[in-house]
Amino acid sequence: MSLLAIKALSVSIGDAAILHDIDLDMRAGEIVAITGESGSGKSMTALAVMGLLPRGAKAKGQIILDGHDILQTPEPALCKIRGKTVGMVFQEPMTALNPVQTIGAQVAETILIHEKTTKAEANKRAAAMLERVGLKVPPSRYPHELSGGQRQRVVIAMAIALRPKLLIADEPTTALDVTTQARILELLRGLVREFGMGLLIITHDLAVVAEIADKIVVMQKGRVVEVGATQDLLTNMQHPYTKALFAASSHLVQLPVHTGSVQLLSAKHITRDYPLPRKTLLGPRPTFRALDDVSFYIDHGERVGLVGESGSGKSTLTRAILGLEDVQSGEITLDGAPVFTGKKPNLAVRRKMQVVFQDPYSSFNPRHRVDRLITEPFHLLETPPTGQARTDAIAKALTDVGLSPDDAGKYIHEFSGGQRQRIAIARALIIEPELIIFDEAVSALDVSVRAQVLDLIADLCRKRPLAYLFISHDLSVVRTVTDRVLVMQAGKIVEQGETETVLTQPKHPYTQALIAAAPQLPQLKQAV
Repeated sequence: MSLLAIKALSVSIGDAAILHDIDLDMRAGEIVAITGESGSGKSMTALAVMGLLPRGAKAKGQIILDGHDILQTPEPALCKIRGKTVGMVFQEPMTALNPVQTIGAQVAETILIHEKTTKAEANKRAAAMLERVGLKVPPSRYPHELSGGQRQRVVIAMAIALRPKLLIADEPTTALDVTTQARILELLRGLVREFGMGLLIITHDLAVVAEIADKIVVMQKGRVVEVGATQDLLTNMQHPYTKALFAASSHLVQLPVHTGSVQLLSAKHITRDYPLPRKTLLGPRPTFRALDDVSFYIDHGERVGLVGESGSGKSTLTRAILGLEDVQSGEITLDGAPVFTGKKPNLAVRRKMQVVFQDPYSSFNPRHRVDRLITEPFHLLETPPTGQARTDAIAKALTDVGLSPDDAGKYIHEFSGGQRQRIAIARALIIEPELIIFDEAVSALDVSVRAQVLDLIADLCRKRPLAYLFISHDLSVVRTVTDRVLVMQAGKIVEQGETETVLTQPKHPYTQALIAAAPQLPQLKQAV
């Protein structure tokens, strides 16, 4: 008997058709993955199962969950089903958690809403559930005191507190590093085995799909284009879109050969400490060492990768390189000039560096047009271009990233995720910097869009002597867009060398653990 049966589900909002005749069937204890690009209808399908379609949406067809037709169930009854029969894990745990409530209270709240029990008993069960998901911190902690992986475990604990028959996980590992991602996937698999629940996982990460799912559902533009058991589908894809998706996931970028060894960036013996709260009223104030004797270099035109878990020191190192944070000891120079002069950033050096962030939408002011957004770095210049020179610079930057000069007059909401990232790269390029830092610049993109952006970066390297530091938790991406790689753990660079050598013949146990934890498509298992 099916736990979930979706039959001829169609959803429209106004005149726009969102989902078209979706059919999906899953049993208890089965893991089904829905994959596809942004806009394919994955999340809308999940929201329909939860009875959480947007206001104004019209749905027809059937969603039979544990014998209940969700589309015909009134809202009060749906409130009882959510949490008890079906739970949901959202993509960004920080936005799903209440910042002013302890994690224990938030898990207990789910129990108190659905069951008649005492607060003490609910708190006891919440603590047990937090322990079951592998969270080794007190329930009295607040969300901001936890890492990304820990917060995701809290959200999972909330979703399974009542042991629902179906768990929906919407991009549960997208923003996590590879070792945390592996732990979350293993946790989800263990919960399915222990509770006998069904798991519907929504993700654009095809390596995750191949590793965890019993069955794969491929969606495109609101339609299911292919369904099959994981191994059958991976070995015998039928639909062109499915083939294109998996081809893009293993896309190899053709970087131009890097020649020359003139040093651009040099970091020598960098140390950065942060003060911690005092443990006693008059006791000494302890410190946390975020960077511990870090030394490395980047040559002109060289592409260097930086990998490591959350908390390894990557972000602190990035801020120090950009002159946004001072260090206790050591020196960082660009073209021989120090990033800091005394305790102040050296603006003459700052204008030679730019950064591309992970989420382009949140790094832009939505009220400004593209021409103003991408010219923000002009404030670093002593004599920024004006008039026709400014217009020409905008047109060149947009053209270089594959956009049209006419896009200068548009707002950021008018573009797709991949186009926004191209605009972010245009902003970084517009003052012709010598070094660009890509901070998880493609981790939130679909595989096909990611392939396009990576090809764009390679093309830019052919057109100009572009040096960059590429920070990512996706080792397959780092492998294809870098010449050398640095591996960070606990504030130290524990291994560095040519990318191919480090990823195929890792020497440090931590590097070996990172590579072993990275999910891989079957055709890539022999490569890494």
